Amino acid sequence: MSMQTFSVRTTKTEELLDITGEVIAAVKKSGVTGGLCCVYTPHTTAAITINENADPDVRRDIIKGLRSLDFESVPFNHGEGNSPAHCKSSLVGCSETLIIEGGSPVLGTWQGIYFCEFDGPRTRKVHVKII
Repeated sequence: MSMQTFSVRTTKTEELLDITGEVIAAVKKSGVTGGLCCVYTPHTTAAITINENADPDVRRDIIKGLRSLDFESVPFNHGEGNSPAHCKSSLVGCSETLIIEGGSPVLGTWQGIYFCEFDGPRTRKVHVKII
């Protein structure tokens, strides 16, 4: 078992960053050839998701779709003003679990792993736990 941590630097208020390469590298570094990999972010205004990585429009469309929920028009009580980001984080989720087989995470042909920023720009952490 091992856990590795890496940082990501976001540059926009909302964006999806492809972290597939970093996760694959963490799995390879662990030496685990069969097991599970949990990708987790310890932030309440960010998330982790798996989705298509062939067409960059998909990332933009995910952001557009979440914006269309119009959390910004809700009169939230939280004083920091970032409640929409908290809601988006809860909807997407802070982790994803992947199967490891043959020393690599099992992903579909078009799938990639994304760090989702909803309250940036910031420097964030991603933990990868491999068992």
